[in-house]
Amino acid sequence: MKAMLEVHNLQAYYGKSHVLHGVDLTVGEGEIVSLLGRNGVGRSTTAKAIMGLVDATGSVVFMGRELMGCKTYAIAHAGIGYVPENRDIFGQLTVHENLLLALKGSKPGRWTFDDMYALFPRLRERAHTQAGVLSGGEQQMLTLARTMMGDPKLVIIDEPTEGLAPRIVALVREFLHALKEQGVSILLIEQKLTIALEISQRVYVMGHGHMVFQGTPAELRSNKLIRQEWLEV
Repeated sequence: MKAMLEVHNLQAYYGKSHVLHGVDLTVGEGEIVSLLGRNGVGRSTTAKAIMGLVDATGSVVFMGRELMGCKTYAIAHAGIGYVPENRDIFGQLTVHENLLLALKGSKPGRWTFDDMYALFPRLRERAHTQAGVLSGGEQQMLTLARTMMGDPKLVIIDEPTEGLAPRIVALVREFLHALKEQGVSILLIEQKLTIALEISQRVYVMGHGHMVFQGTPAELRSNKLIRQEWLEV
């Protein structure tokens, strides 16, 4: 499988605090890769470093182009979508206006308003509601939909099910399956092992700012030592 995203020796810092210690990972074309680990080990920082949101060094190559040192908007225009953990919706704008802002240029992408409203019918009902008054689950739906309206070739999704009710978690799972069927590459940061192992072709496990395991979901399931030491509470 041809690599779409190649990250090598990624080092990241918050001020003088050294958070990532030489992270290596790849995501292939049409592949879904999950990045697992306990809170505080550097998973979200990895996503932010790839997107140019934190001070970092190393190499981030996307579709043959080096992105390290590029501005976040340039990374997004290169074709990487990002669903942050804190959602970052525009609260004063309506649901529809939030989706409209994500469009790039005049050419339509693979995803339309109707596609997003079909995936998340609740967003259609709330299309003219200010995003700031939406529930947490509705805001998560909006963030996912807004990212896809930008027609990314690869999406980094950070903790999409955290704090959501089971019904909304099921909708997010359906959304991830829909992306998988469309051949969208995904780097998924997720606490719920059941979802991550169900949808991924490969998984990485992170501990203390570096990778401690990579392999298939089946290999992780059979590796009790890694699960106990780095994943289980």
